[in-house]
Amino acid sequence: MPEPFDTRYDMTEAIAPAGGGGGGGAVDPAASGPQGLKDRPRRLTLPWRKEPGRRLGGPAAPTGRGLWSDAWHDLRRNPVFIVSALIILFLVVIAIWPQLIASGNPYHGDLARAQDGPAPGHPFGYDLQGRDVYTRTVYGARASITVGICATLGAALLGSALGGLAGYFGGWWDALLSRIADVFFGIPILLGGLVFLSVVTSGSVWPVVGFIVLLGWPQISRIARGSVVTVKEHDYVQAARALGASSGRTLLRHIAPNAVAPVIVVATIALGTYISLEATLSFLGVGLKPPTVSWGIDISSAATQIRNAPHMLLWPAGALSITVLAFIMLGDAVRDALDPKLR
Repeated sequence: MPEPFDTRYDMTEAIAPAGGGGGGGAVDPAASGPQGLKDRPRRLTLPWRKEPGRRLGGPAAPTGRGLWSDAWHDLRRNPVFIVSALIILFLVVIAIWPQLIASGNPYHGDLARAQDGPAPGHPFGYDLQGRDVYTRTVYGARASITVGICATLGAALLGSALGGLAGYFGGWWDALLSRIADVFFGIPILLGGLVFLSVVTSGSVWPVVGFIVLLGWPQISRIARGSVVTVKEHDYVQAARALGASSGRTLLRHIAPNAVAPVIVVATIALGTYISLEATLSFLGVGLKPPTVSWGIDISSAATQIRNAPHMLLWPAGALSITVLAFIMLGDAVRDALDPKLR
């Protein structure tokens, strides 16, 4: 039975003893006595060096990890990612189920308590119409998170599809999409929002989402195009083409999984930007409109009373700032984990 791998193995170099016939002849069998032992070859004993991942008595297990495994390994040990992810998880939960931490009605008002400060059961005070600021701050997360997530998904999907096609096929398709993207890049986003949303009478989140997707896809499209142009020159993509893989299969199976990392990073950071953009448009009166509960609407109504009742502005503005900061911190952590240049 062979010995286990953690024992010592003898490695002997055959060296002819002195006087045993020149030219490296065979060792004299007669030299087997005690005196002949001195002339015998020396035995060099070396310890067996275990390879990483080798099992006892078995072959070596693979130890290499892919990009996503390395990224998750780094993210789990990054306190910035953990803190930002917990904040975002809390915000998503209260956006779906705000009644978990706020039992009041965000539309109920008592004019006798208008602009009153904090009171028992109402820690954030009251607004101009006597509505509970705490309840409205909690319910306002729903509109902001919905706009941010839906606009990010729409811009990421549209920009990735158009940018990926432009980067893969090149030629006139690339030139056409690049010029169209340049046109949208030239539109100031606030001016475009004032013009586009001023003619929309609906106060729901969907016109705002559509406007952000319309002006947000060119940025992600450029990122996706550059990533696809880089990835399509790799050997495994050329091998797939040589084996007769179709363009769709090559894009979906070989290029997209290896080109999506920069898009995820940019989209995560852009999500926080889109939330702040929705609040800005609502503050200017062209975004979300009452009776929709939004942080931007509450900030707009409290701006004129900042001296008399600063609590009306403090809490929705603070919630907005924490939300945007959490998404930006999450995007920075993901970028650090996925960018090999920062390792």
